[in-house]
Amino acid sequence: MNDETPVQPRLGEIGLGNFAPYLMNRIMGRYNASLRAEMADLGLTTPKMRVLAVLSVVEGPLIRELSVLTVVEQSTLSRALDQLQAEALIRREVDAADSRAVRVFISEAGRATFEALWPHMAAAQARMFRGVPDDERRAFVGTLQKMLHNIRKHEI
Repeated sequence: MNDETPVQPRLGEIGLGNFAPYLMNRIMGRYNASLRAEMADLGLTTPKMRVLAVLSVVEGPLIRELSVLTVVEQSTLSRALDQLQAEALIRREVDAADSRAVRVFISEAGRATFEALWPHMAAAQARMFRGVPDDERRAFVGTLQKMLHNIRKHEI
């Protein structure tokens, strides 16, 4: 190690409660768990919910883009898309510009399913931010956006 390399504190010195990746995983784990019953009532899993959520705001992404936006590995995404299509919640179309690529669209039934889940998702987010002033919330979301920009591999 040269003199210019700063010594990074060890996890035991930082503590789990001050290690951002650990906190983010705990938060997302609790968020997903809080929605499990509502998702199950609608026949959804977390990957299927993520697909419908993204498709509710992004029109016809390519499957590779959908994988990035949903943070779902392509093999898991493929199974989720097969199930969603079988349930008539999405449709797949060959891309007009590239016959090897496929775009995914939400159906009216898929939109209705997502709209039934959305109030629960919004309530779960509101619980996470209970007691956090609006300016702190905006700053936190801004920080998350910067962090994502710093680590992202895709331009999406």
